[in-house]
Amino acid sequence: MLIRAARAEDGAGCAAIYAPFVTETAVSFETEPPTAAQMAERIASCLRTHPWLVAEDDDELLGYAYATAHRQRPAYQWAAEMSVYVAPTARRRGVGRALYSRLLADLTGFGYRLALAGVTLPNPASVALHEAMGFEPVGVYRGVGYKLRAWHDVGWWQRAIGAGTADVPAPPAPHTPISG
Repeated sequence: MLIRAARAEDGAGCAAIYAPFVTETAVSFETEPPTAAQMAERIASCLRTHPWLVAEDDDELLGYAYATAHRQRPAYQWAAEMSVYVAPTARRRGVGRALYSRLLADLTGFGYRLALAGVTLPNPASVALHEAMGFEPVGVYRGVGYKLRAWHDVGWWQRAIGAGTADVPAPPAPHTPISG
């Protein structure tokens, strides 16, 4: 399995992986799956500031993970939100763990100090992955999202990834996609 920086041309593969999460589950609160072109634009936009990675094997996309800004205010700039999606045929093969391991290492190298993840509940597989990766639960937004004729909670997890100091830290480094 190869973990590499995503490219805009991965849009179709990422869209195909993501679509069932949108149409069949409450894992994503989107209601319409993005097209390949829309996903390609999301990848390109994300890569301007944060990493987006894909896992592939024999040119087949197995999954993807990316980070985004937690919030827009300057005080939050050292925190990044993470998401991971794995194709149904690739689950329980370590794809999510491999993607997150690399993404956490990249974020740490760029100067981030906190990784955050929101998980629509219930989602035992996602909770297990995050906790296996060292994330700790920090709270739940109760009934925050309505999808598939039901209200859903979103749990929040966080993991420290960089050193926090009393000194004013340097801003995270601009993201430059790393290939391979």
